Amino acid sequence: MRSQDGNHRQTRTISGQQVAPRKSMGQNFLVDESVAQWIADQIEPDGAAFVVEPGPGLGAMTKHLVGRPQHLMLIEKDNALAPELQKRFASRKDITVLHDDATQIDVREWYRHGDVRVIGNLPYSVGGEIMKRLLNQPTPVTKAVFMLQKEVCIRLAAKVGKDGYGALSVLVQRDWDVELLRIIPPEVFQPKPKVDSAIVRFTPRDPSSLSVCDRRQFERLVRLGFSQRRKQMKNLLPEAPGGWQALVDHLQMPATLRAEELSVEQWVNLSRWYEQRTSADVGQKSSELFDVVNERNEVTGQLTRGEVHAKGLLHRAVHVFVVNTHGEVYLQKRSHLKDVSPLKWDSSAAGHLDVGESYAACAIRETREEVGIEITDTELAAQLPAGTHTDFEFVELHIACHNGPMKPLPEEVACGEWFKPETITEWVQARPQDFAKGFVSCWKAWIAA
Repeated sequence: MRSQDGNHRQTRTISGQQVAPRKSMGQNFLVDESVAQWIADQIEPDGAAFVVEPGPGLGAMTKHLVGRPQHLMLIEKDNALAPELQKRFASRKDITVLHDDATQIDVREWYRHGDVRVIGNLPYSVGGEIMKRLLNQPTPVTKAVFMLQKEVCIRLAAKVGKDGYGALSVLVQRDWDVELLRIIPPEVFQPKPKVDSAIVRFTPRDPSSLSVCDRRQFERLVRLGFSQRRKQMKNLLPEAPGGWQALVDHLQMPATLRAEELSVEQWVNLSRWYEQRTSADVGQKSSELFDVVNERNEVTGQLTRGEVHAKGLLHRAVHVFVVNTHGEVYLQKRSHLKDVSPLKWDSSAAGHLDVGESYAACAIRETREEVGIEITDTELAAQLPAGTHTDFEFVELHIACHNGPMKPLPEEVACGEWFKPETITEWVQARPQDFAKGFVSCWKAWIAA
């Protein structure tokens, strides 16, 4: 038969269906029942809040997922297969079938589900793009199991000193623990691919296991370092602060080192050297002074951050919502180094007023210090009284406009993303525990205004 793109394709009967695998889409259908079930089990779908399967195809793995998570989403691009899946599961409220491209899917809608797990037999041709879309930070994905070409899986999971270790290994393992679970032979597919496949599982890396560094700088240096593997790194990287010898002495490596000789941890330390971060991460100082206020928001004295938080004393803080021309609001995920609400999602910028500082001045300073942008003024949007809902802070909410890139300080911000207001509202309603308390109160006040 002839495909929609004009190419002749051989029709096959697979799982009782007449299908013509599309070479242009890299389609190789999994037909081995035992393998399909084993792979499905690796995502631990039983009772999971939200499981996503990109590229379900004929549903070989899907049948072993149905009824196990609270909700199952299938994303199928193929114009023939997607309608069939939609018909098959039309009566099930716990299954959503999207006729969409997994390389373009908007994952921001998934945060409201909390625990998001992804499993898929990814086409060789676009597997990398799908992984990039789903796993690049920030992401709501909390676990992923993918079947890919064996050589790619080896590279993803490789450790320093092992075959396959390279830029892909370093960039992915910065955020994920990667396990190579199993090699899959061509015989379990129709049509049979010419190479072996493999199964890899991704779980989030503990952020405290690495020192913080500027993500963009880190990625740039890794790509430069691995750009010509035969060359020594001193001939590939920019001039190092203090000179190359000082850098390699800091890393305790020879001056002749090559990129594949550095572990992920050493790559982070190399990036920190270029940022001139040579001391250990310390987080926020408990000795920082705040104004303490009474129930009328009048200053009564000054105490340290540690004392204020330990005693639950009233104090002042500002929150800033940075909005772009699309009406989206930038949210930050707080660094694991924060003393209050670490790794919670929060306003674009938020912080306590320095002694004697005004709310407006604090809004401008915090925006610069946390997300690295310069704003000259803000609009007062709301004033919130102190209470448990604000962590005992008298809060002013300010609005700022910005359309350029954010440059978050890694000690302050783990990552950040732009969100549509309606997406945030649904997320807040579904999972208020994902956010810092002050943000939830500020968001509700802004939406109600």
